[in-house]
Amino acid sequence: MTKPDPAPRRELLQAVDDDARALVRRLVRAARFAAIAVSEPETGHALASRVAVATDVDGAPVILISGLSGHTAALEQDARCSLLLGEPRRGDPLAHPRVTLIGVARRLDRDSPEGERARARYLARHPKAALYADFSDFGFWRIEPQRASLNGGFGRAFQLETGDLLTPIEDADAFAVLAAQATDHMNQDHADAVGLYATVLCRPASPDGDAARDASDDDWRIATIDPQGAELARGDRLVRLEFDDTVSDAASLRRRLVELAGLARQRSKP
Repeated sequence: MTKPDPAPRRELLQAVDDDARALVRRLVRAARFAAIAVSEPETGHALASRVAVATDVDGAPVILISGLSGHTAALEQDARCSLLLGEPRRGDPLAHPRVTLIGVARRLDRDSPEGERARARYLARHPKAALYADFSDFGFWRIEPQRASLNGGFGRAFQLETGDLLTPIEDADAFAVLAAQATDHMNQDHADAVGLYATVLCRPASPDGDAARDASDDDWRIATIDPQGAELARGDRLVRLEFDDTVSDAASLRRRLVELAGLARQRSKP
């Protein structure tokens, strides 16, 4: 049987640009959950399930799953998997952006620096998971992205590679410490600025266009920070604050947060 020519499919793809990369960051970084697809060990059938997600500092998804779940058993047999991210909002769910990350899952040693970093960032996004995160039958897994298929809306299809999906970081542990310190400082001492980030700067970029319509400024907190932005949380709501450029140290991060606070205050004036 003759295989179909893949060329027509490739002709539908658009060239990956910074806007596409930023859209993927928003979809992945600001996701609270995803659909995971694995291969069922007994039959080889595709097995789909729902998982809560966070991201490591470089953007790789991190999940916390029970050893009793079907997808854990599947990943232990075949680590290949994919994640579908992108929460539908009003109207036609197929009209909203979504991305499928294709990669390989790797269970983390919870006592290693990488495991401790994953735990801290995950619980910052899902604080209620602290009730069971340390149970012996639960484990943190990192999804190593190899490529991704982005549907940004009608006529906007992209194929992204690993370099488009991960942020290069020299020392992930050092940045995680810096990010945690900045997060604590902003939430404790500058809650007004955090509220303005969410209610003023994130509103146009939120999936439904009204990230904080019903929220007061002091309801918001920074959940996690990475070199290209931050996630802001209010209850079960999570929005992405994008930086204009990549930060790498305390000075550049502080400068960026101060600049964004000034911008938000300026835009909030009547």
